[in-house]
Amino acid sequence: MPSFAELIPVLQTSIGPMILISGMGLLLLTMTNRLGRVIDRARILAVDSRAVSDSQDARVSGQIDILWKRMRVIRAAIALALVSALLAAILIIFIFFTALWQLHAAGIIIAIFAACMISLIGSLIFFIHDINLALSAVKVELFAKNSEQ
Repeated sequence: MPSFAELIPVLQTSIGPMILISGMGLLLLTMTNRLGRVIDRARILAVDSRAVSDSQDARVSGQIDILWKRMRVIRAAIALALVSALLAAILIIFIFFTALWQLHAAGIIIAIFAACMISLIGSLIFFIHDINLALSAVKVELFAKNSEQ
């Protein structure tokens, strides 16, 4: 069993992925807030769609379609962010036990870290896609209002 002095460097090495988990938590908070806003907006439009005229129905339906796409994109971004956070947690445990038992498993650590980063990159790509969809929804709304005037 390693001494306390030998555990300190192991714990220091494990801190890096912990910072990643903290950052992922903030990113997940942002994404879940965006999802909540999209869901709220979709519910409002669903109620409005029952009360609009036929000429406005196409505009409301277009907005609802974009919101549905956004919900799916944000769900994918959240799922990938969660996978990244889980992989970072697994990485922390693996680094700790690898150092504790003096195993030589650099390949596995590299693979876990790479998978964690790939999940994070995928999540951010979906997040950017959501932002673009949000802008396209605003564009539809702006042009619909301009054509009504």
